[in-house]
Amino acid sequence: MTTADRLTQAVRNQLGLGRLLPLGGARDGVWISERAAEAVLRRAAEDMHGVRLDVLRIALADPEDTGEAAVPPPPSALPPGPLRVTADFAATAAEALPTTADRLRGLLATAATEGLGLTVTEVDLRVTSLLDEDAEPPPVRQPEPTRAPEPGSPDEERVAAAALAVPGVTGLTGTLGGLGRAVHIEERQDEAALPRRHVRVEIAVSADRRSVEVAREVREWVGEALADRPTVAVLITAVG
Repeated sequence: MTTADRLTQAVRNQLGLGRLLPLGGARDGVWISERAAEAVLRRAAEDMHGVRLDVLRIALADPEDTGEAAVPPPPSALPPGPLRVTADFAATAAEALPTTADRLRGLLATAATEGLGLTVTEVDLRVTSLLDEDAEPPPVRQPEPTRAPEPGSPDEERVAAAALAVPGVTGLTGTLGGLGRAVHIEERQDEAALPRRHVRVEIAVSADRRSVEVAREVREWVGEALADRPTVAVLITAVG
């Protein structure tokens, strides 16, 4: 693959992440890609017989109701704030559609908040069609994370080792920022303070632990792995 081909693929992978959604609160410094979160919600919806989830999006509930992240966010990431899930679905007539919608709404909210740690305050659903009684939902395909290459410096190696040691981390990924790098270390200048390094690390996590808790531990362990105690942001790009 040529350099141009690799750059083109990197752009496609990055666009495929969707929005970068805040996990937890403003002080957590953690984000998750919309694609990863969507896959988790779709897997949860598979448990509902007679329902097919179609278009699903996650965005800020109110763009004016946001806070400021405690650490520098990943490029183009949404600021911390309440989120809204919107989805279209089809269902059989086995039960009243409002009842089906209520059950699906609760299931999606639980998967988002308890399974991932997203601050979802609204779930808006729209019925688009009726299904036959024997219809089977299509299987949910988990997006394959882009595996990152080996770290390129001793500090990157320390960050990678610390992140991989956290229970629930299944690998380092390299989708955001191009060229497959999972660990980004930069020096940032704050007007009110001396220059300080900032680390961003991109990971895949297991579905066995709540995603936000895994990412919080990654932030803590990565911060302690470097002597200058940099600020740390974590981006989850795959769950499962």
